[in-house]
Amino acid sequence: METEDLKEIPSGVRASNEEPHNEPFAPPADRPPERKSKWPLFLVLLAAVGVMVFLIQRSNKNNAGTDAAPVASVAVAKVVRADLYNEVSIPAEFRAYVQSQLHAMVTGYVSKMNVDFGDKVKQGQVLAILEVPELVAQLHMAQGKQQQAEADYANAHLIYSRLLAIIKQHPNLVAQQDIDTAQSKDAATEAAIAAARAEVEKYETLINYTKIVAPFDGVITQRYVDPGALVQAGTSSDRSMPLLQVSDNYHLRLDFPVSVDYVKNVHLNDPVAVRVDSLGGKTYVGKITRFKNEVNDETRTMITEIELNNPDLEIVPGMYAAALFKFDGRPNALAIPTQAVGNPKDPVVYVVNANHEIETRNVKLGIEMADKYEAVDGVKEGELVVISSGARIHAGQKVEPKLTDLPAAP
Repeated sequence: METEDLKEIPSGVRASNEEPHNEPFAPPADRPPERKSKWPLFLVLLAAVGVMVFLIQRSNKNNAGTDAAPVASVAVAKVVRADLYNEVSIPAEFRAYVQSQLHAMVTGYVSKMNVDFGDKVKQGQVLAILEVPELVAQLHMAQGKQQQAEADYANAHLIYSRLLAIIKQHPNLVAQQDIDTAQSKDAATEAAIAAARAEVEKYETLINYTKIVAPFDGVITQRYVDPGALVQAGTSSDRSMPLLQVSDNYHLRLDFPVSVDYVKNVHLNDPVAVRVDSLGGKTYVGKITRFKNEVNDETRTMITEIELNNPDLEIVPGMYAAALFKFDGRPNALAIPTQAVGNPKDPVVYVVNANHEIETRNVKLGIEMADKYEAVDGVKEGELVVISSGARIHAGQKVEPKLTDLPAAP
């Protein structure tokens, strides 16, 4: 049989006359499958871990650099001791120490005017001259009378002297009546000389009045007349016109009203600073020379006056000024700059300690000045307080203090 002739075909071997199948080839059952190597995958994972570690370390390094901010630099000032005081600014106005209007003592015409307003003059300097012809004539007449009186006296005195000499040698030669008459005439003519001299001096004085002279060193501040003008004697009419006005601007007065609250602090010879804003805020120092010692009922102030020397005429009468009146002084008190205190109602300062760290301190303030406070409590002499900072600072922060000299308040 055909079936018997067929040999058994091993499994997995296809007969030649069988159609091919699409099944995958399978290895023989007795041969183990091949094993793939895992080393490449391990190396890839190891490299990835290394990269991640590198990136993490780099990120941590950058973050560390970012967190380590630079130390802030802050301006500081030392707590020092100073003489402190309360101060009030009182408006005032300068005036000349002395000011006079110069009138003529005699009526006459202005023949010469030697000065004009703004001119500086010295005491005794001739400023103007009046022309009074009548006075010159009267002076000449008085001088003539004096000469006649002197001549009469000389003659009478000679006669009386001779009679006295005769009587001395011949006592009974001259009658006593003649001697008495000669003596009386001698005395009368001597008296006439005195009267004539007085008349001459009178007219010489009146003629001297035709010269208008400066009563003191000063400045001409007004000129009222020109040459040729007729001026009346100041003693003869209340309506007489002055010729000039002269002011002593080398020495000035400053009157200022002190409130009744501060009257108790006014003392003679106390120094008072005076600030003149029209001169760029320049400050002068004068002394209290007088005060009324009476409070005005309406203004409740007391007029107080100081004097200032003005040798260069830098200050002009009429300029406004501020008298900086000081009171309630605190000598040798602890002082801190006003810039170091943020809010005076809740005063807090930042102190830089020995470790260059910020400390927050509550302070108690006393007297307040333009540029500093009195520190009653909260800080010690020599400590450094922050006066400005470009960035916010906080307690415990490390800083670099920069000592700063603050300008004095005007």
